[in-house]
Amino acid sequence: MFRTLPLLAAAVLTSGGLHPRLARAQDPKLPATLGGFDRKDPRFDALIPKDAKIEVLAGGFKWTEGPVWDKKANALLFTDIPNNRVVKWSAKDGVSDFLKPSGYTGSEPFTGYEPGANGLTFDKDGRLILCQHGDRRVSRLGKDGKSFETLADKYMGKRLNSPNDLVFAKNGDLYFTDPPYGLPGQMKDPKKELDFQGVYRLTPKGELTLLTKEMTRPNGIGLSPDEKTLYVANSDPDKAIWMAFPIGTDGNISGPGKQIHDATEAVRAKKPGLPDGLKVDQKGNVFATGPDGVFVFAPDHTYLGKIVIGDRNANCGWGDDGTVLYICANDKLVRVKTATKGLGF
Repeated sequence: MFRTLPLLAAAVLTSGGLHPRLARAQDPKLPATLGGFDRKDPRFDALIPKDAKIEVLAGGFKWTEGPVWDKKANALLFTDIPNNRVVKWSAKDGVSDFLKPSGYTGSEPFTGYEPGANGLTFDKDGRLILCQHGDRRVSRLGKDGKSFETLADKYMGKRLNSPNDLVFAKNGDLYFTDPPYGLPGQMKDPKKELDFQGVYRLTPKGELTLLTKEMTRPNGIGLSPDEKTLYVANSDPDKAIWMAFPIGTDGNISGPGKQIHDATEAVRAKKPGLPDGLKVDQKGNVFATGPDGVFVFAPDHTYLGKIVIGDRNANCGWGDDGTVLYICANDKLVRVKTATKGLGF
């Protein structure tokens, strides 16, 4: 999503020697590493080694989002939303365009800031699924690598706002959020048809269910390993929180949600960014982008610490063998090598 909070000064960045594997991807003008770690609980050390570094892989984008690991290509895909493209990064070949346009395919000029795709994932068949802001839908990339197949674009006959992030359950159910950030006028856009921002479940048969509309700006989304808990970030500066909702055997929310952390004070203190994308590891720890970095929560929702980026952060995703966390940090792509492993690896 688009942010209007100020960036921290470049002084938070530190220079250093460049790892040979990054030589093709690293711009000489970019620092080799940045940020640091705020360790609140000993359990953080079991996830992020004491000698871990935040490595800068590439920069020069407008607003990066949606990182997902392509196991077949051994590469990371992520979106550069304002530039309406999906970017591919690999240690071997560096950065290249993978898909353009990615989220807006209309013929008329797009007047907003975020026309492109946002969240990305792969289905069980290895097909790329995209949250397309400009086209206001969840879609699947065609086998030709250029066209799109609509999976969901309306609820009760009304157009969705702009699907933002998504996660698959093991049975093929797709959970996604629908805030207004892809609409040129956002909440006040005259073409906004729904009077709420929803969290949805889409079944493999194409049945779309509204799970909750209580969140003002639902954004990042993820499932616990046992799929009994749905995590949703709320990117509202007046209520910058993360919620956990119980999921019943039917795949729907089965009770009231629980707030697991409130970062509103950090937002008011001008820390850059808001609760945004999130991912879960195999043990149930939650890695959630938010003000100034990536917040890490234990399965019991204890706040363990933060990967401090010193910038706005949009999303994160597991890659390589599942132990590497890639972070879309404003106009850059960075990574941290962890001691845990993400779901799906």
